[in-house]
Amino acid sequence: MKGAVRKAVIPAAGLGTRFLPATKSQPKEMLPVVDKPSIQYVVEEAVRAGLTDILIITGRGKRAIEDHFDRNFELEFYLEQKGKTDLLKEVQETSELGDIHYIRQRDPLGLGHAVSVAREHVGNEPFAVLLGDDIMVDDSALLRSMLDVHDRYGRSVLALKEVAPEEISSYGCVEPEVVDEALVRVHSIVEKPSREEAPSNLAVIGRYVFTPEIFDALDRIEPGAGGELQLTDAIGLLNESQTVYGQVFTDGRYDIGQKIDFLRANVELALERDDIGPDLLAFLVDLLHRRGLT
Repeated sequence: MKGAVRKAVIPAAGLGTRFLPATKSQPKEMLPVVDKPSIQYVVEEAVRAGLTDILIITGRGKRAIEDHFDRNFELEFYLEQKGKTDLLKEVQETSELGDIHYIRQRDPLGLGHAVSVAREHVGNEPFAVLLGDDIMVDDSALLRSMLDVHDRYGRSVLALKEVAPEEISSYGCVEPEVVDEALVRVHSIVEKPSREEAPSNLAVIGRYVFTPEIFDALDRIEPGAGGELQLTDAIGLLNESQTVYGQVFTDGRYDIGQKIDFLRANVELALERDDIGPDLLAFLVDLLHRRGLT
């Protein structure tokens, strides 16, 4: 089904157990990457790609996400009175990023279920899904390219990235047919295959553009392990009646659901900043020297 993509869905209902105890009383999506919560990077990515109608799927204990994107008049008044105009502008811009809506995923039944609860808001339109655990630092280039593919073919598009063979069991994996240098047709898709059973080393990574027929596929799949509805199963079912494409990319992704990538994102993005990058670089050079590594 063709049509311009206007809406983005951001599932953010996970418990964040990998970052306990830090996530005991705050959403994992609010953990800061330098000085912005990770979910703000995702929202900004959607907005830069022209998707300003945004639905965030939340759960219990996620109210801080709503507060973050809301106005804070007391803070704004304080900053104005103190003449901190740059900070005031940043705070105000956060609440003006887009038209942000919220709905709760009442039961933790997996990513497929989280996407399914967006049905009423999305309606009979194509839409994008951006996972909050993956932040893309690429000026929305990947998402824009996926939207272009959807505009060209009117079909669903997955973000794909080559991973090491020993890592493929952590991802959904596709069997591809090459269309051009960075675009493939998806022949089949399997969730977390073993290294020996994987049809390729192309992993599905955190960005999707779906036709609305994905909701019918989600209605038809059966729960898997733990009673969860797997989005991968619904994509495979959709692929039986509609071609699904894959956009291959290489750079810009941080899997901040993993501690090492969360730390890498903080260091690398901080190094790119004019205000703190030089001091951080000097500290890291000194640290390596003191540890005898340079």
